[in-house]
Amino acid sequence: MLSEVDVFISNYTLVDPEIYQLWVDGHSSNDAVSILHQRGICQQTDAPLELVASDILDHYRTYALLEKLLHTPTKLVSEQLAFQIEPQTSQMLIEMYYEFDDVVIRELLGKKITSKSRKDMDEVAEKTGVTLKSCRRQYDNVKRVFKVVEDLPGSLAANIKQHFLLSDDLAKRYAVVVFIACLRFEMNKRKLQFLTFPDLYHCANSMMTSWTYRCVGSDYFDTDLDREFLQELSECRVLLENDKHHKHLSDTRNWMQPA
Repeated sequence: MLSEVDVFISNYTLVDPEIYQLWVDGHSSNDAVSILHQRGICQQTDAPLELVASDILDHYRTYALLEKLLHTPTKLVSEQLAFQIEPQTSQMLIEMYYEFDDVVIRELLGKKITSKSRKDMDEVAEKTGVTLKSCRRQYDNVKRVFKVVEDLPGSLAANIKQHFLLSDDLAKRYAVVVFIACLRFEMNKRKLQFLTFPDLYHCANSMMTSWTYRCVGSDYFDTDLDREFLQELSECRVLLENDKHHKHLSDTRNWMQPA
């Protein structure tokens, strides 16, 4: 009996950003074929659909093999010999793999990073419209980054950038997620539900900049809040407890002021 075998031999590992993005987003190879077919890939390449499907499947196999290395980006860049990848391609692979959706991460904030939370990803996928596979990838990435940097002194963003080779912007976004997780802020309260991840990013980043011991030296932790400042801050609680009274006084003073 004769059997057909698809063989692909190459020196450098070829990465198609469009196919890789579909893989990162959690689409199956069959879904990727359908999506690219709808985008007119056959007309653009003048190739039959069967050849396109075979090429996409080969890409998917390569990305599946690369995934273990993506869990430790430094190994992908400098320690492995199985794949010959150009530096700019390696950076693209890492950045796209660790990118996350704000709506998915917002659902994770306030929850303990445990295996139980990972089981809840089907609910997150249904609520956000993001594929289940992508939600799990994003959860696993957050857990992985958290475990590596939670006990390291210094800047969270700098540590994340050093160990995971992420861009400045993405490292800062992960730093905020780790900061909120370490301090166990309760983000699931009804009063906070309207806040989006960009809102929380702004608040947490300001706290990391102004409320922690950053000025002490290299041994500081981004998650160490200034205790003296927090004690002084607690004195403002009386303003919250009597907010209606203070608002009334403020409105009264404004009304009594001459025009």
